[in-house]
Amino acid sequence: MGRLSRRYTVVHMRVNTVDSVMLEQRAAQLAKRSIKTASKLAGLQLAMSMLDLTTLEGKDSPEKVRSLCRKAIRPYEGAIDGVAVPSVAAVCVYPALVRVAKDALAGSDVKVASVATGFPSGQYPLEVRLADTTRAIQDGADEIDMVINRGAFLAGRYSDVADEIRQVKAACGSAHLKIILETGELETYDNIRRASDLAIDAASSLPGAPPLEDGEVFIKTSTGKVSPAATLPVTLVMLEAIRDHYLATGVRIGMKPAGGIRTAKQALQYLVMVKETLGDAWLTPRLFRFGASSLANDLLRQIVKQTSGKYAASYDFSEA
Repeated sequence: MGRLSRRYTVVHMRVNTVDSVMLEQRAAQLAKRSIKTASKLAGLQLAMSMLDLTTLEGKDSPEKVRSLCRKAIRPYEGAIDGVAVPSVAAVCVYPALVRVAKDALAGSDVKVASVATGFPSGQYPLEVRLADTTRAIQDGADEIDMVINRGAFLAGRYSDVADEIRQVKAACGSAHLKIILETGELETYDNIRRASDLAIDAASSLPGAPPLEDGEVFIKTSTGKVSPAATLPVTLVMLEAIRDHYLATGVRIGMKPAGGIRTAKQALQYLVMVKETLGDAWLTPRLFRFGASSLANDLLRQIVKQTSGKYAASYDFSEA
């Protein structure tokens, strides 16, 4: 049994529980924080810059991806009463459409992210999942969003899950890796914390690799295909795992809540939680992302409201 396997056998046996009552109370308290005027506008602009605009449907086409890329580069034509709207952080697509996205985003700072590793189930043979990753990288993906094998994790096969994460990380090369836990299937906060620790440690322990750079690895809540997806308490559990890893190693792991985040109000609640748990250093697209698409237009509506005092109609903004 390898070093990582021995460690996780010990973690599994020792008392390492999450106080669910205190966790949910803390999350609820942070959700009540109020952000006003200039700070609110800055928060809305920051949230826009942290978006991974995503299309992961069976009916996805090159035309749809090109439309999404245009919106990613310029979410709103021109400025809103003199307030510039930033580009989003990335566009996330299936591997077969990475090359289309790469071409459409050429010359911009928007990254190409691709789901891989048998998304969303993670149940394909490992060689298929690795080939999925390699194909996306070869076609130009800057970031890979992988899914862990939840069946293996829930069966207690932690060393198998860790080994798969390491192999995917190796396949990524210079591309950044986001590890999707699919928290809606992990059943308990204890499991979410254990999966967060396992994912971070596995991605950090690639034999012969240099130490991770800040933001080279993210942990991510969900695929968006399972309910519940991202929630504030679940995100807080994962942020605390990131905080503890940083305190132990000095390396900043990124965080990506995904699925179910549709309103600007929710986005600001998440930003407050990040600031209070991890500090200002994480308030950057390099270390924090939102996995959402419908969120973009609500952020635009709120930016218009902050600058003009009036709400814009839904048809004032494009639907990519």
